[in-house]
Amino acid sequence: MSDDGQFGFSIIALIGSVFSPYYAWSGRKNPTEHIALNVGIYGKGVKRWTMTERGSSALQQSKAHLAIGPSDLEWDGTSLTININERAAPLPFKVRGQLKLTPHGITKETYQLDENGRHFWRPIASSCDVECNMASPDVSWRGHGYIDSNWGSEPLEDGFTHWDWSRAQLKDGAGLLYDAFTKSGVNRQFALKFARDGSVRDVAIPSRQHLPKCPIWRMPRTTLSQHPTPKITSTLEDTPFYSRSQIQSVFDGENCRAVHESLDLKAFSNPLVRCLLPFRMPRRSRYQKT
Repeated sequence: MSDDGQFGFSIIALIGSVFSPYYAWSGRKNPTEHIALNVGIYGKGVKRWTMTERGSSALQQSKAHLAIGPSDLEWDGTSLTININERAAPLPFKVRGQLKLTPHGITKETYQLDENGRHFWRPIASSCDVECNMASPDVSWRGHGYIDSNWGSEPLEDGFTHWDWSRAQLKDGAGLLYDAFTKSGVNRQFALKFARDGSVRDVAIPSRQHLPKCPIWRMPRTTLSQHPTPKITSTLEDTPFYSRSQIQSVFDGENCRAVHESLDLKAFSNPLVRCLLPFRMPRRSRYQKT
């Protein structure tokens, strides 16, 4: 998010695109045949969404570099630079520009999200300085951000029914909350406070609070919060199974602004919902490297 809270982005580099209907219909046999760079850009007059799926011919990987079609991510030992060259969906606006994230510290801990050891999460850099320089849409800003990684050995909908997650910017670091419900009925919760250097400690898990439903698809949203009435300040994504929002809340006694997401995997598993996904997730099976 920008320092003034008016602009933001979310970028997810996917190998085995977790919400891809094409990957699901293929039986999830080859993850490198289902790759994508999901880009969400937020702000008045600049909102964009990209999630073009490609095959393995569009993938290049090394220790410090990942290319997905015409876009790429590169780590130079200090900063992560993301070069974006995509087209939005469903309207094919160009999405081109660069983002640079410079972590304050790196976290080495990895967290098991389920009870069976099939889903993992690593909050790599809970607090970063961010420079956003986009040509299309034309927007530039500085702010703060976050880098993490998720991986697993089974589809999310096989392991979970739903979850809520949030990342709050704090005065001296960041706070992260996970409230996940596995299909077996186990509730996995994490409340983690990160210092700027990447060190982390557990804090008391707050109580679950209800948030207003999404305005369009009426998807339920909850969050862990010390404040009895956390407030949604904007809804960034509103879909039948996923929402992304900005909220005002309290984390470990500190008033904060957080990015929040809710994920309903029962709704995602609905065949009608999966039939809608190609309108926002087009697939290009061929890619010519240049």
